[in-house]
Amino acid sequence: MEPILITASIFATIYGIVYLSIRRKERMALLDRGLDPKSFEYESTGFSSLKYGLLFTGIGLGLLVANILVSIGAMDREAAYFSLVSLFGGIALIVDYLLEVSITKRRNKEKATENQVNNNS
Repeated sequence: MEPILITASIFATIYGIVYLSIRRKERMALLDRGLDPKSFEYESTGFSSLKYGLLFTGIGLGLLVANILVSIGAMDREAAYFSLVSLFGGIALIVDYLLEVSITKRRNKEKATENQVNNNS
């Protein structure tokens, strides 16, 4: 087990160093051309807490259902835990995506309505 962890940590360190050096070169190139590097950064939508909350709720629900199914003897222990945690975690991420799309559409409609009201004034 230890050689795997050592190898993984070496590759992670090399990847991190290469990623940071490439990112620095990109930012320097943008500055040389007179562009603002912050304009290319990803804008956070504020949904990360919703995503993690739903994910961990789904994982907890999957563990609970798996424990119940193992206790009554309906499923094998390993299969129950692995499959149900993956299933409920995936369902939670799909629900998160649908909620984010719905909320984003509603915000865009409100902004468009607000812009029309401001333009008509």
